[in-house]
Amino acid sequence: MREYLLTLCITAAVTYLLTGPVRKFAIVAGAMPEIRARDVHREPTPRLGGIAMFFGMCAGLLVADHLTNLNEVFEKSNEPRALLSGAALIWLIGVLDDKFEIDALIKLGGQMIAAGVMVMQGLTILWLPVPGVGTVALTQWQGTLLTVALVVITINAVNFVDGLDGLAAGMVCIAAAAFFMYAYRIWYSYGIEAAAPATLFAAVLMGMCLGFLPHNMHPARIFMGDSGSMLIGLVLAAGAISVTGQVDPDVMKLFSGSERNAVHQMVPVYIPLLMPLTIIAIPASDFVFAVVRRTWRGQSPFAADRGHLHHRLLQIGHSHSRAVLIMYFWAALIGFGALGYSVNSASMWIVLGIVLLSFFGLVLLLLPRFTPRAPRWAEQFVPPRYRRRAAVQAPAAEARTEASAPAAEAAGAGEAHASSGAQEAPVRPAPVGATAARVNGATAVGPRSRVLDGRNAGTSR
Repeated sequence: MREYLLTLCITAAVTYLLTGPVRKFAIVAGAMPEIRARDVHREPTPRLGGIAMFFGMCAGLLVADHLTNLNEVFEKSNEPRALLSGAALIWLIGVLDDKFEIDALIKLGGQMIAAGVMVMQGLTILWLPVPGVGTVALTQWQGTLLTVALVVITINAVNFVDGLDGLAAGMVCIAAAAFFMYAYRIWYSYGIEAAAPATLFAAVLMGMCLGFLPHNMHPARIFMGDSGSMLIGLVLAAGAISVTGQVDPDVMKLFSGSERNAVHQMVPVYIPLLMPLTIIAIPASDFVFAVVRRTWRGQSPFAADRGHLHHRLLQIGHSHSRAVLIMYFWAALIGFGALGYSVNSASMWIVLGIVLLSFFGLVLLLLPRFTPRAPRWAEQFVPPRYRRRAAVQAPAAEARTEASAPAAEAAGAGEAHASSGAQEAPVRPAPVGATAARVNGATAVGPRSRVLDGRNAGTSR
């Protein structure tokens, strides 16, 4: 565990220290695209944060290769080298996209090639534990197709959720923490060395995200871009593929005792089928909804819009930070809930806790829909937004009535003065736009909307 923690800290430190210079490089290189209609931020922000994350990953793997125990992972398995090869390819494609905005189909092809490179070097799914059937061996073509599909889905799911400051890095970090605990339990508790590469990948992934998050939290100073989102998606998929397709369930010797006990003991074997889906449950659902929504409208599945889950949270009324925290909450609930169920599937307290936390999460989601109103006797002690509308509008109407009296008197005096023959320069009314422009960029009629309306997303503002 000490060596895993050291690898995590080295990865986080290198990523954190390199992000500042990478930000300056991105500004000089012009990797600061104009604000698009679907963007939430108001100022151009540099991308290419994936450069720092990639070199942080390389530093973590290099340190792990020279440690006493983790060195065995590199000697007995070729999976770390397969991960590094695929990560380098997908990172290069992401850097080019952050700078030149390459076509979506080209990126998809690059993702499939990166997955194929990992498969050629041994990082592939060899068998699947199917409930009720047992361990099913896969042919080479079946394993390759399943591996490529899982890599592409995970990469795009993480890429789709990267829409708010700190959202993708935080959610992937939470998922990696849950996955690290799961893989470490298989490696340490059952003594299965085949789970060591997945544990190492999860530790490195946590370090990449933790090192980048301080620079990416709202308001973000730099974005990870596709070079970062596709990279962490590939590392997350590589860990899931390693522990799912390389660990033989028969080695765990779980088939002992009664049939009921065997079913409960097989839960840790079936969880690899679900864990890759639970750790990306929210990004994957967002990905599926986006494809269905765009296809239904006759658009390309890769056409960008403002219909993602984080956009809808903002439209409901959540602030930027609260929307991110809500997404963190659901990612932790799903990931650690699946982890807790894999440890003790017979405990009803775990199921009850998940249900209660899910209800709490639903209340948080719908909280802006319900605006509490204080009773009339307590209105003078609460802010105006919690008072009843009639009580707020009545004083405003009286103020307008009182303000109209001096204006009428001034108008009468002006007419009398004009009739006396005095010559004065005509007063031109100030244009509304000029008055509005002086109120710190907001409108003079009301406050500026924090989120652009999705129906007016055709403009560049």
